[in-house]
Amino acid sequence: MSYLEHYGLDREPFSNAPDARFYYNSDLHSQALLRLMYAVDSNKGLAVLVGGVGTGKTTLARRMLDNLPEDRYESSLLVMVHSGITPEWILTRIALQLGVDEPAGDRLKLLKQLYTRLLEIDDEGRRAVVLIDEAQMLQSRELMEEFRGLLNLEIPGKKLLNIVFFGLTELEDCLALDEPLAQRVAVKYHLKSMTVETTTSYIKHRLQVAGAKQVFYDAEVIPLIHRYAGGVPRLINTISDNCLFEAYLRKMHKVDSRIAHSVAGDLGLLQHPLSELPQAKVNDELAEIENMLDKLEQKQ
Repeated sequence: MSYLEHYGLDREPFSNAPDARFYYNSDLHSQALLRLMYAVDSNKGLAVLVGGVGTGKTTLARRMLDNLPEDRYESSLLVMVHSGITPEWILTRIALQLGVDEPAGDRLKLLKQLYTRLLEIDDEGRRAVVLIDEAQMLQSRELMEEFRGLLNLEIPGKKLLNIVFFGLTELEDCLALDEPLAQRVAVKYHLKSMTVETTTSYIKHRLQVAGAKQVFYDAEVIPLIHRYAGGVPRLINTISDNCLFEAYLRKMHKVDSRIAHSVAGDLGLLQHPLSELPQAKVNDELAEIENMLDKLEQKQ
């Protein structure tokens, strides 16, 4: 019997691969999307979403792209995969994705082509939007100056291009490389980690989408998952998935706290995997962890 058959699931509930079916519209993500859409619909020019690793920035970028219908927007999503990107590459890719045919090799000619295309989009009654994911990779003044130049493509009383940056907190340092660009940020939102209540709803939502008829975790387990994951969705997925798989290997249909502690240890979220410790040591280790987490929460 497979993992999915064991639990009666249609699909894996906690895969970290992008899948729109599993999108969970938490209050944090809803508030972020509301602000970013406001920036675009109001032609604010530049908006920024900042968040920690695994907090759902890429998921939100894809969700926003899905919320930009073609009859109202000419939109694109660019992912910065490394820090060696050049201004010429950025300009050419944006031109291509916004519909410029055969972008010129000369920068001035290409800017003219892009400006003409933006005017066409505006004449059609639509807005041009470029979403930049992993924007913390834009680590040079020249790149920031290029984006500032793109934001200067406008007509009297209206900007022709809206740009939204999605990135880690290091994105703040990138923006600081060009102070005039940093001053043009019209909307900025910091995506925080989930609360324990949101984590509970998030896990239940993903299980339901996967076809689960019940929650496969004892009552005390989800708060533990939240603590070990720090409220980060990507880690919540990883821990939850490993917990289910471990319970499956043990021929159990529910995850108990012992499995949760063991998984957290194996993933390096504890100093020692608790499954390898005597019970007395386990209790001491758990007490120490609880005290540490309580102190961290008080500081926050």
